[in-house]
Formats: sequence, C-alpha cells, structure tokens
Amino acid sequence: MPESENATSPAPFSIDDSPIARELADLTSRRKALDAVEIEFSGQTRILTVSNQKGGVGKTTTTVNIAAALASVGARVLVIDLDPQGNASTALGVPHTADTPSVYDVLIDEFPLADIVQTSPESPNLLCAPSTIHLAGAEIELVSQVAREHRLRTALDDYLARPDVQLDFVLIDCPPSLGLLTINAFTAAGELLIPIQCEYYALEGLSQLLGSVRMIQKHLNPKLHLSTILLTMYDGRTRLAQQVAEEVRTHFPAEVLRTIIPRSVRVSEAPSFGQTVIAYDGQSAGAVSYREAAVELVQRERLKTSDEGTS
Repeated sequence: MPESENATSPAPFSIDDSPIARELADLTSRRKALDAVEIEFSGQTRILTVSNQKGGVGKTTTTVNIAAALASVGARVLVIDLDPQGNASTALGVPHTADTPSVYDVLIDEFPLADIVQTSPESPNLLCAPSTIHLAGAEIELVSQVAREHRLRTALDDYLARPDVQLDFVLIDCPPSLGLLTINAFTAAGELLIPIQCEYYALEGLSQLLGSVRMIQKHLNPKLHLSTILLTMYDGRTRLAQQVAEEVRTHFPAEVLRTIIPRSVRVSEAPSFGQTVIAYDGQSAGAVSYREAAVELVQRERLKTSDEGTS
C-alpha cells in the first residue's frame, strides 16, 4: 500500500519550473544575447518619422527609447520633438521652457537647427531639438508661410550638411494628428515608423494614415516609405493582444518587427524622472525589448542593403 501511494504522489514542486522563473531565465538569456551583438552603422543618416494619428499608442515612448537604445550601442542620434506637449524633450531630460530656443523658432523664424539642438544628459550620443508650448500655435502660423511643408526638411538638410555634424539616425516625434507639423515631418523623412498598440481599434485609422503617406509621396516626398511597424503595449495574457499582433503581421509581414514591446511599469515610470527606460532601468523587460527593437532596426536595414548589393 505505501508503495502505491508513492507511485501516485505528485513530483515535488520546484521554483525553477514556475512561470516567473522561466520569465527571468528568458530575460537573462536575452540580455546576454544583446551584450554579444556587434552593431555596424552604414555611415548614412537614416531619417525616421514616428507617427500614428491615433493618440496613446506609444509614439513618444517609442521615439525616445529607440533613440536611447541606439545611442547606447554607439549610434549618434538626433530626436526632433514636433509635439507641442514636449513629452519627448521631458523624457530626454532637456529643458523646454517657453523661452528655450525650440523647433518653433526653426519652423517660423527660420533659426538654424544647430542653434536649438541640445545634448541629453543621458548620453553624449543623444541629441534633442526640443519643443515648447509655442509649437501649439505653429499649425496656424505655418498656413501663411512660404514653402510651409518644406520648412523642417530645409533646416534639417542644412544641419546635416555641416562638417561638424555626423549622425546615424534622426527620429522625429509627431503630434497625434495629420496637420502641418506632421506633414513637415513626412516631407523631411525617408522612412515612416508606426507604433501600433495591441488593443481593439489598433488598425482603425491606419488606412487614413497610409493614404496621407501616399499623398505625400505623390506631391512632396517620393522617397518616403513605410519601413517599420512596432507592436507596443502587448499583454500576452490576453487573447485580444495576440489576435491584434497576428492581424498586423498578416497585413504587413515585411514591415513588422519581430520584437514586441510589452506593457511595463518601468517604461511608464521613466518619463516622470526625466529619463528613458534605458537609463532608468536598463535591465528591465521593457528596456531589453526596446534595445532588441533598436538592434533589429539596424540589422534589417543592413540585410536589405546587402541583398540589394548582391542582386
């Protein structure tokens, strides 16, 4: 009888088999893989606009954390904050009070971009052209300006032409609208990065955004193309998030990054300390995910370039 009891008794519980332990082991292996990655940059400046007219999908969070992740692996990165809320400037620890020279002065008063660019305290590789509250009125003021859609592009071209400026990436953070500020960003950029929240209505409005991109391609900037889609605020516990991720991958198989950004308390907390999550807690799941996305962003472009060279 005792033998039969022993035969049917459950195996002793091991902490190593728990979901938390498996998650920690996975996170540790991902950190090690990132530490072993060697990144080479092409020497060309890639200009990406981060846009989605739907609010609250993680545009600014994506912009600053991808920028900080790229800077952490040696890239020289400029973030242009085109959102009047100035949240990207806050997250990068850059002053953006009303009297600070800002993107507004570049667009309206034709200041050189070099006069407003500041270095983030987070990294000497991370630069920021800040936004101020004055930018809220720029949409109206730009209407009467000559070459209103090309203001940012002209300023950025002049800045990149300076012999003392060497940049690998320019990331432009857009307001959640399709007004003149966003059109300036589309006209200045070569690539479009769209963050998509893994929730209901994620794809709603995307067709309108892509329609606007086609108009920009036709009339203002033929080089602009959708290069990257990043899935954000992913909660793997919900069936809905999994379905949204599958649907986006079905519609845009070539553009969606393999990396998915999970919902993360650390990512949400970081801006209140004037930091990106890379500086705030670089070992957290959110920071590791953004670092993986940044590495994938670089490597995909290098693979594409090498494929074009061999074909």
